[in-house]
Amino acid sequence: MASNPDPITNISLVGRLGASLRFLVILAALAWAMRSFIVAPFSIPTGSMVPTMLPGDYLFVTKWNYGFSRFSFPGNFPPFEGRILNHIPERGDIVVFKRPDAIGADWVKRVVGLPGDTIELRGGAVVLNGKPIPRQARAAVTIPASPNVPCRAAPGAVRDTIEVAGKRICRYRAFNETLPNGRRYTVLDQLDSGPGDWFGPKVVPTGHVFLMGDNRDDSADSRFGLAAGGIGIVPVDRLVGRAAFAFWSTDGTADLVKPWTWITALRTDRLGLGYE
Repeated sequence: MASNPDPITNISLVGRLGASLRFLVILAALAWAMRSFIVAPFSIPTGSMVPTMLPGDYLFVTKWNYGFSRFSFPGNFPPFEGRILNHIPERGDIVVFKRPDAIGADWVKRVVGLPGDTIELRGGAVVLNGKPIPRQARAAVTIPASPNVPCRAAPGAVRDTIEVAGKRICRYRAFNETLPNGRRYTVLDQLDSGPGDWFGPKVVPTGHVFLMGDNRDDSADSRFGLAAGGIGIVPVDRLVGRAAFAFWSTDGTADLVKPWTWITALRTDRLGLGYE
């Protein structure tokens, strides 16, 4: 004679499944809130921000600095217009943003011009509101060559490499720039007269920022319009957050099926590196 299912056992099973489901929903909600309002990971895919950032760097982006728009949230949801708790970045901030003609991939550049600023470039030197930004030549930047940093030269530039202890080293001509607020950083200048070395003057519209890559001759930034493959002058609503620090960095030699290479590929000198 077949036995009837134990109703107590069934109720217990349903209760456990319900508790597990509630836990997963709460966990997903907390992860969404963390990524939307506090911090999110981001990886550097190109060399436009060399030497400040290298391809293969993984960093945290803080989300609260400039307020929140729909682009702050995963999947751009909820789809509202404008920006809540809006705050304009400071000159020198490194920001992650959505390209003005797309909502897909995140981009990263440095803020050089704020709303109302007049931006001009003369022979590669930035002129801000009629005054050249102080720019001092410095020793060449050297970076070990690797799959992630293959000593790429800007179009029209000559690739400069040296051999040190049997290893190839990339060398780049570099300058230190100092903004009016005291922010100081290094930029690469590979060409004496590159395509973006002469620009403007152009006034940054209200609600927009002028963004540039630190690798000046190899960066599609606000000097170039969307039709030319650049980003134009970017609306503040497109900002996702501010670059904080690197939590991982790999030179590209790691093999997924060889776990020990995950460590040998690690660029330990870049871990915890903050961005100025």
